[in-house]
Amino acid sequence: MSTPKIAFIGAGSVVFTQGLLADLFAFAELKDIHVALHDIDAERLATAEQAARHIAAHCGARPRVTAHADRRAALDGADFVINIVQVGMGEATRTDFDVPARYGLRQTIGDTLGVGGIFRALRTFPLLSSLGEDIAALCPQAWLLNYTNPMAMNVQYLAQATGLTRVVGLCHSVYWTMRDLSDLLNVPYEEVTYRAAGVNHQAWVLRFEHDGADLYPRLDAMIEADGQLRRRVRVDMYRRLGYYPTETSEHSSEYVPWYLRHDSEIERLRLPVGAYLGIVEQNVAAYEKTRDALAAGDPLPVEGTMEYAPQIIHSMTTGTPRTVYGNVPNHGLIDNLPAHGVVEVPCLVDALGVQPTRVGALPAQLAALNRTYLSVNDLVVRAAVEDEPRHIRHAAMTDPATAATLTVERIWELCDDMVRAHAGRLQPSLRATLGT
Repeated sequence: MSTPKIAFIGAGSVVFTQGLLADLFAFAELKDIHVALHDIDAERLATAEQAARHIAAHCGARPRVTAHADRRAALDGADFVINIVQVGMGEATRTDFDVPARYGLRQTIGDTLGVGGIFRALRTFPLLSSLGEDIAALCPQAWLLNYTNPMAMNVQYLAQATGLTRVVGLCHSVYWTMRDLSDLLNVPYEEVTYRAAGVNHQAWVLRFEHDGADLYPRLDAMIEADGQLRRRVRVDMYRRLGYYPTETSEHSSEYVPWYLRHDSEIERLRLPVGAYLGIVEQNVAAYEKTRDALAAGDPLPVEGTMEYAPQIIHSMTTGTPRTVYGNVPNHGLIDNLPAHGVVEVPCLVDALGVQPTRVGALPAQLAALNRTYLSVNDLVVRAAVEDEPRHIRHAAMTDPATAATLTVERIWELCDDMVRAHAGRLQPSLRATLGT
């Protein structure tokens, strides 16, 4: 591949963009890439451009950096498209928490499943539809590397509604879970071998070994000896299900019916209800700090993040083989999950692209939870693809944490309120309030 052009859609997520650029410029073969930045916020776009030039200089890179208010200009001729858009930003996220909270529905992160995840997807789908049309017209051979949540819903929508096939969803949860587990057991991560699979934010560590020995017994002993470890949702789930989940306790608590409904479980497992609102505020503060530092000419920290997108771009550009974890349509990768659902599996990456690995069947108890998760996803995607607003309510009724907390009457009322709150961001066919 010649010098690649990489389009960043939503480049105004400056801190995340910075990390990706630092990772890209760390590869000698990628120091002269074309970085095309796009955002609809002029100030954030200008800040992203300044940050890109600063990071390039710090890394000794010589990229071509262009900034575009027009998305089509950024996409024209791109080899890779990195999507990091959050539609509605902090205002919409606060709505995703505040309206359900009035109904007594608790959320911690609200970006993957549940009412928060459902409506984050529905307000993102129109953007994905138009982005897909632009990619088909301007860079049809490009790989779309999606970071925008809810990951699995968005990738399923892209596959079913846009016709794009070179799409992979990327998330750091498997990587950081394995780093953290290795640190916990005082085993060098580089010496650990592992295999995980499932769905995004609810995948499972199927194998975890060092020098050919299973590390799970050592983890069991550590958990048995440490009462504080047992006060984590993901550890509680591991002890009951037999396989460690690949996402934080805050995330994991939202995808099952067992925890957030009960005050005693929130206390026992130290669950921070509404935690994501604090993260949103921290992200805004980090952006403002970066913006102000660039404006003042102050030094800016340049740190890599070990994200998958730069590794994929390097592998496809140079032919260097490596394994990453990607979110892709199932199509027989995991036997006991729906074929059209989006699963998270190991993927070989080289000059031929992203090639998912067949995993086979998950243990029955893990597949049962994943199937419920994928059922919610399917109904949300169907709502948009089939222009059927009732499926929004069906998705919320199917969601485990929502169904454990609210009656069906209240679920429908909540969905009506969420539709009203987000109406301007939803496709017109889904803006109806239905009552019962």
